[in-house]
Amino acid sequence: MRVFLAGASGVIGQRLIPRLVQAGHVVGGMTRSPSKTALLARLGAEPILCDVFDRDALIQAVRDFEPDIILNELTDLPDEMERIAEYAELNARIRTEGNQNLIEAARQSGSPRILTQTVAWQLPAGPGALAVAELERAVLAESGVVLSYGQFYGPGTYHEQQVPAEPRVHIDRAADRTVELLDSPSGIVVITDR
Repeated sequence: MRVFLAGASGVIGQRLIPRLVQAGHVVGGMTRSPSKTALLARLGAEPILCDVFDRDALIQAVRDFEPDIILNELTDLPDEMERIAEYAELNARIRTEGNQNLIEAARQSGSPRILTQTVAWQLPAGPGALAVAELERAVLAESGVVLSYGQFYGPGTYHEQQVPAEPRVHIDRAADRTVELLDSPSGIVVITDR
């Protein structure tokens, strides 16, 4: 299958590309950072330089790649965990407007299957919780799959040295499960260590 991976240069995206390629899929790895295209190519993806908020460019990029699946692993989070609260509105925007742009790109390119990441824990009331609810509603309305991940831990995550509280999932298990779920029926799938 042809997999358009949005958020390809993120912590889970980098784990997914080699697994998807090894499973025989062709991966279009989308990033908004020109400096990350070489990394995506080394991992085995066809780099696609595009910003999810540039709706017209995104629609064209998806059309050009002709995917069977759109795998949305986009987040807008800081490198330092202590700064997450500062990014709440940015991350909410990527889950609402960014996700909606990917859905529109799917509709205009033959309606490939959509799988989108979210979190397996309850967010405090506010923009983050509202954005997660909207993302899940929108993806399920398209007969897509919501990948509800526990807190990532392991190399490259906020929890490299210490296992976080539950719900949690090792980054490699999260990537393995995601590849296994490409054909799963529409719904919300919780991905944790349990």
